[in-house]
Amino acid sequence: MIAFVGSVFSPYYAFARRKGPVDPLDHCSINVSIYRKGGNRWAMTERPRGAVARSTDSLSIGPSNLRWDGGCLTITIDEITMPIPRRIRGTVRVRPGAITQQAFVLNAQGDHHWWPIAPRCRVEVALQRPDLQWNGLGYFDTNRGSAPLESDFSEWQWACGPTRSGAVILYEAVCRNGGVTNLALDIDQQGRVQNFDPPPLRTLKPTGWRIGRSVRSDHDGSVVRTLQDSPFYARSVVSASLRGQPSIMMHESLSLDRFKKPIVQAMLPFRIPKARR
Repeated sequence: MIAFVGSVFSPYYAFARRKGPVDPLDHCSINVSIYRKGGNRWAMTERPRGAVARSTDSLSIGPSNLRWDGGCLTITIDEITMPIPRRIRGTVRVRPGAITQQAFVLNAQGDHHWWPIAPRCRVEVALQRPDLQWNGLGYFDTNRGSAPLESDFSEWQWACGPTRSGAVILYEAVCRNGGVTNLALDIDQQGRVQNFDPPPLRTLKPTGWRIGRSVRSDHDGSVVRTLQDSPFYARSVVSASLRGQPSIMMHESLSLDRFKKPIVQAMLPFRIPKARR
């Protein structure tokens, strides 16, 4: 689940920016993805500022809401899927094990920042539609930027997985100025962050849309399951070996060269409807 204030993947936001500065609050959305044997569901309705309310501990976008009480992030979801309209309704509670104190700048210009708030959380899912309940490990982070992603990056690969002592995160972004941001973080259960030398980059099998995938691993990695496959973005479960330990990781691949192509921008409204309020 992702809450967007100024949706970085919005075709409407991208089009509006061509005419000049745009208020990001006019392009907000809640993205909910469900992957299960009974059928996947995906929702991402974009809403204007009149449907958005913010405070220091809460964010409401349309009928959905996120609220932080100091120890738990409670997410109340009420969204409609696309392209086949079906409701997603229920509650998700995210309970961080520890909160990190370090954020990272992702490019030399300092336009993009990433904070892995709690790389290891307990997550409690209680949905009424579809009927789905589970508890397990989760992850909580935030990104902020003052420039479009596609103007500063051409692609990136990201992966996060639990370890016996906490979690490991790999972040590799290729910048348009020729630079590469390469982060390898070992974060313990007290939220302490330690950098380590990443192992070699291993090429993974590309997606059906031919999105390139790779992961840092001591030995050859593999794709366990592709969860989401689109013309510019893929979400997968991958297997890797890090610091001598096997790891099953959530993995993301993003091609911003693909994202900015006019044909891809023309396809996005079929999955991202625009609400008037």
